[in-house]
Amino acid sequence: MSFETLNLSEPILKAIAACGYTEPTPIQAQSIPLALSGRDLIGSAQTGTGKTASFVLPALERLLIPSTLKGKGPRILVLTPTRELANQVVDAVRTYGKFMRVRCGVILGGMPYREQMALLAQPVDIIVATPGRLIDHLDRRSINFSRLELLILDEADRMLDMGFSEDVDRIAAAAPQERQTLLFTATMDDAMAQLAKRLLKDPVRIAVEGKDVAELQIEQRLHVTDDMRHKNRLLQHLIADASVTKAIIFSATKRDADMLATELYSQGHAAAALHGDMSQGARNKTIVNMRRGKVRLLVATDVAARGLDVTGISHVINFDLPKFAEDYVHRIGRTGRAGATGIAISFCSGNEVAYLDRIERFTGKTLPQHIIPGLEPTRPLRRAGGGAPGARKGRPTFDPRKKPFAAAKGRPGAAAPAARRDQQVVVEYRRGRGAAK
Repeated sequence: MSFETLNLSEPILKAIAACGYTEPTPIQAQSIPLALSGRDLIGSAQTGTGKTASFVLPALERLLIPSTLKGKGPRILVLTPTRELANQVVDAVRTYGKFMRVRCGVILGGMPYREQMALLAQPVDIIVATPGRLIDHLDRRSINFSRLELLILDEADRMLDMGFSEDVDRIAAAAPQERQTLLFTATMDDAMAQLAKRLLKDPVRIAVEGKDVAELQIEQRLHVTDDMRHKNRLLQHLIADASVTKAIIFSATKRDADMLATELYSQGHAAAALHGDMSQGARNKTIVNMRRGKVRLLVATDVAARGLDVTGISHVINFDLPKFAEDYVHRIGRTGRAGATGIAISFCSGNEVAYLDRIERFTGKTLPQHIIPGLEPTRPLRRAGGGAPGARKGRPTFDPRKKPFAAAKGRPGAAAPAARRDQQVVVEYRRGRGAAK
């Protein structure tokens, strides 16, 4: 299948061709025709499956038909949970709309109100916003939804996790009832089903089965740690390896990210922090510096787990395990991208066992434990099912006599790229009350 078969107009096809894309991904092939038909849609897909284009392309196609309504409000509204994701959507609009006249603006917290008020005072086609700041503009009555035709919720599960459920409901209530609504999510649970039931009308659900974690070209490793001092010693050993060319180190809190980045920088490493308390300018500068190779070690909170697009990440290190198993998949997905191999290393101390159990249940895999001679843990983790990680039935434990830390592709001890399986697309039609299983 080619993009030409999706009934997209010439300016959009020209922009897609300029990017070098020839075939749509499974989520794009299924969702774009349905979105163009005007149906409400639930798209379930993991990160990295091309879902941003799944809603940006139909949105741009809609803009090629002039609105019959007068006014200054946006015709299309895209809600995202984070600034990084919002900027990624804006970049996609610019990329795919380069041969069109599209006025796209972004409404984010931490940015000057004056610039946003000036943006909203003029006719605009697309607004990309985070819920909190958009609610501020609703309260100020500085945004008008009278022309709104299409409401898009990107990574809606993350918005719920971040406590934006009431804000999303308020924004949707302020939008015209006859609008079209597209909802994209990586996970589909009861809370998401209820949100879809409230916001969407007779939706079609498209579920794209993402690659199993084991199928990704990522070697996963677990290091059991005794305490924070032990974690720091392990980290120092790992980042001293020359094969760690560019790494993201995930920390649980903003404060810890700052402290760890400062400590690594003082030791002579090209390190920087990335988290939600930084200004937008500082965050953008840090990301640009990492893309340019000026930052080798990025110490980040989960704000960087989704929407951060930096090529060449050789390693992801979970200094602290995430509370939500889905976040583990998103974190390690920052490496092993575009056909490259990658290594994901997770530290787990005694108080993080519950998080590790969730991750292994969610992925259906046991993380193999690695032991570095001289940095062995003094006590095994106490597991709910008994035994140590990596010692479950059918899963051999890691042999510490083998090379403890191998580089990626082409070096001794590296894991071979896992076999890939074609993605399967399941299209389910659910009429009436909701669309979720």
